[in-house]
Amino acid sequence: MKVIILGGCGGMGRYASKAISSFDQIQSLTIADLNKEDAEEFANQLGPQVKGIGLNINDKELLYVTLKSFDIVVNTVGPFFKYGYGVLKTSLDANCHYMDICDDWEPTEKMLELDHLAKEKGLLAILGLGASPGITNLLGAIAINELDQAETIYTGWGMDEAKPEDISSQKEINAAMIHGIEQISGKVKIFKDKKFQMTKPLKSIDINYPQRGNFKASIFGHPEAITFPKHYKNLQASMNLVHGDRLTMTILRFINKLIALRLLSKGIAAKFLDWLERNSSSKKSQQQNNLPEIYALVIGSKNNKLESVGVSYDGTPTRELSMGDATGLPLALGLKMFIEGEIPIKGVISPESEAIDHRKMLLEICNLLEIKDASIKIDRSWEC
Repeated sequence: MKVIILGGCGGMGRYASKAISSFDQIQSLTIADLNKEDAEEFANQLGPQVKGIGLNINDKELLYVTLKSFDIVVNTVGPFFKYGYGVLKTSLDANCHYMDICDDWEPTEKMLELDHLAKEKGLLAILGLGASPGITNLLGAIAINELDQAETIYTGWGMDEAKPEDISSQKEINAAMIHGIEQISGKVKIFKDKKFQMTKPLKSIDINYPQRGNFKASIFGHPEAITFPKHYKNLQASMNLVHGDRLTMTILRFINKLIALRLLSKGIAAKFLDWLERNSSSKKSQQQNNLPEIYALVIGSKNNKLESVGVSYDGTPTRELSMGDATGLPLALGLKMFIEGEIPIKGVISPESEAIDHRKMLLEICNLLEIKDASIKIDRSWEC
């Protein structure tokens, strides 16, 4: 298999690239980046089978010609609301399988519409193979299968869990921060009352997590709210939530208001948010609220009773994990599973697809993250 990783020496892509370079099934691996020198330097660190090239994905003709030489495209170039759909469409046109870490709901809707094209060409595209989306989708699928009938799903994570990346080929504003600002401003799409609808981001939601208690979380624009109702047709509601300490959430809501009043640009807001994450010394929110750092919570029926189930993973990290670890390593594992024939499906899917062994993939991700004694933790309301 010939694999190209777009943005392969970036803050997220470099983690996926390093893991993928160790896979025996890879015939050749190419690291593509806007900065050719950075791509070549990083490729040299990974071994003789890895090559670095310069590539501007905004040049659609050059992108198409380049991708024609590969079997699989791994896309880590964000923000995905700018680049996601175009890169997927070009990949399929070039007859390449495709995987990414798309974390924006807007392109996810359009990208799912390419399902027919992927099937016609006999190709697989997996969207959102990161932490959230990615790990959250796996947790959600496991939770749904615990109930007789799922009605509402919340996927969620803590705002201050991941260590920001210090090494990246990005010279300007961090793409993850641009994504974050985009998803806390304007309006975002959720699934509620059996239909998609727009709502204000950061709206507070009261949640009861089984065996943990009540807590508040806030709506955050993300693909999980879009993809779960497409895979599970009987759902009545689907939302992605974030939680954080009071100061963090107050700052985010203040930024939201300034942007709405046009007193602050999204670019300046992203720079400020990046600085804040790198210099924050706040305690982790799950320690304060007894919440998992990343989870899925599903409400529905079990034995004709209204019940709920929360799913997270347990274990002891053997090292400090970064955002790049949690995002890039699930992507690398998804590629490995596909090459080994463990995802036997064509079309455009997301990680909650029934074609994926959710439990196996989750535990293997934990292994890649070097989490000791990892296990799937399931909190059931009927066991309280």
